[in-house]
Amino acid sequence: QVQLVESGGGSVQAGGSLRLSCAASERTFSSYQMGWFRQAPGKEREFVAAISWSGGSTNAADSVKGRFTISRDNARNTVYLQMNSLKPEDTAVYYCAALDESSGEYDYWGQGTQVTVSS
Repeated sequence: QVQLVESGGGSVQAGGSLRLSCAASERTFSSYQMGWFRQAPGKEREFVAAISWSGGSTNAADSVKGRFTISRDNARNTVYLQMNSLKPEDTAVYYCAALDESSGEYDYWGQGTQVTVSS
């Protein structure tokens, strides 16, 4: 079972940048598609970005395209989310997740890291 630990959250002013990291315990990390999700207060959790096991394919929500970049380093068992041009509406708890190929679902989740963007 994959264990995921996010880090890098914090408070930043609008227009600023943050880089989130998600470290995985599993040595087979490189076989998992990884995703970032977020949940703002009073809202449902939403998809932010995903990356294939090799890093060769990525996709992102329209709301973050051109501002956020997902990447991974399989040698370090880590996936990243570079967030630029942050907006107050990006304020949320950010979670990384690993896709279980057998279920086709994101079954493994980290504990989340808070990102707060002030105007």
